[in-house]
Amino acid sequence: MANDREFDLILFGATGFVGKLTARYLLGAAPVDARIALAGRSLDKLTSVRAELGTDAANWALVVADSTDQGALNELAARTKVVVTTVGPYLRYGLPLVAACAEAGTHYADLTGEPLFIREAIDGYHDRAVETGAKIVNSCGFDSVPSDLSVYQLYRRSVEDNTGELTDTTLIAALKGGVSGGTIDSGRAMMEAVAADSSKGKVLAHPYSLSPDKSMDPDVGRQSDQAWQRASDIDPSLNGWVSTFVMASHNTKIVRRTNGLLGWVYGKNFRYREVMNAGRSATAPLVAAGIAGGVVAAMATGALLSRVSAGRKLLDRVLPKPGTGPSEEARASGWFTMKTYASTTSGAKYVATFAAQGDPGYQATAVLLGESGLSLAFDTAEQPELAGILTPASAMGDALTTRLRAAGMTIGVERG
Repeated sequence: MANDREFDLILFGATGFVGKLTARYLLGAAPVDARIALAGRSLDKLTSVRAELGTDAANWALVVADSTDQGALNELAARTKVVVTTVGPYLRYGLPLVAACAEAGTHYADLTGEPLFIREAIDGYHDRAVETGAKIVNSCGFDSVPSDLSVYQLYRRSVEDNTGELTDTTLIAALKGGVSGGTIDSGRAMMEAVAADSSKGKVLAHPYSLSPDKSMDPDVGRQSDQAWQRASDIDPSLNGWVSTFVMASHNTKIVRRTNGLLGWVYGKNFRYREVMNAGRSATAPLVAAGIAGGVVAAMATGALLSRVSAGRKLLDRVLPKPGTGPSEEARASGWFTMKTYASTTSGAKYVATFAAQGDPGYQATAVLLGESGLSLAFDTAEQPELAGILTPASAMGDALTTRLRAAGMTIGVERG
């Protein structure tokens, strides 16, 4: 990739809710001499966002581009080392920008939680990105940085201790925060895509649908994202119950893709899943069962409604709108703690912790995405030498971990 670009980083979608939060974060986190630009469809809105950021952003350039204008996106990508994009649903709006970055050799980071989008990006642009040296990094927010880096750090620790390959590995999520309108809209985009082409449902259902090499997929038996069980089944030290984690279906695919991209270094017997903490109270089993059943019912209902015009109109009325989000006070009161329990082929046991203050889908995600963009712009020498359609851990590894720790997030591994 050329190093003589006009900008270090362009934030595309800067006028949206998460885009504004990311711009605010970059203002405080980027090096003082970083060359940053804000991009979006409306010059007036971009001007307003820059003004809201204050005098420190007065020199940030503004770039007008529409997600449907391939020529404008090609020009945008050619001007910068890195593009960070919040413009989704990515399945509807994201591929032209991926194409532009892959062709220009420009690094890229997004927030997608859409396996269908990533599969299309892999099939259409991975090879070209490898040729040009572009790191196209998907899922750089709460989907799926905590999951991906937690397992990556477990692997690094097992190598350091010489305790063998990873085997059974389970992430238990605990969090406080809302689901964004953008996340819901992404889910709808995938449901509508499956309704139009039922074969796409296999991408959502198969645990290795984002695998870089189908012939190398581990043969470890059935792996399911559905859960309703005692936490002690995962580790004897745990109490209470766990249930289905709504983000598991996507996050687990990202982690498995990382394993493949890195040459299956986690191990050919690596089994991974994610669940959610349902509590320890007497009613916890009922809560766990209700969550598990509710997730399935919600997905089935959404898929059914997405098949017909009247159903889509109903969803338009009742679901949160993209670009909306909670108040600053509500964002600050959110938090998440991800505990990942792992065993190795030698019998060693580890637990990784990834935790942060702030609503996962908004405040924490702005940090995760912002630092991913900065890492791609400034940490190239410390990153794995990979290009193509990548994951956070395979693209940035320890460099991103170091940045997020410096930003106040807790990331660590302890041996059991």
